[in-house]
Amino acid sequence: MSLAECANKSEVIAKYQRHDRDSGSPEVQIALLTSRLEKLAGHFQDHPQDKHSRQGLLKIVSHRKGLLEYLKRKDVERYRQTLANLGLRK
Repeated sequence: MSLAECANKSEVIAKYQRHDRDSGSPEVQIALLTSRLEKLAGHFQDHPQDKHSRQGLLKIVSHRKGLLEYLKRKDVERYRQTLANLGLRK
């Protein structure tokens, strides 16, 4: 199941959590932000002139970037695993 196929937030959390009560680890937060970005990308195909949503998109991208930098600093292996699971970088 890809991130785009997850219907709601709880499915994304269940897929990327580290233990059964985990809902705030960097991996989960990054997965949730990536899910929101994928949905916004579809929105922009229908509404290319939506400047206000584009500002929100940039905010989400910046937040995800900060979380990825934090994860890379703290645990490089978890960072690489997260990138591979989400298919973010090549």
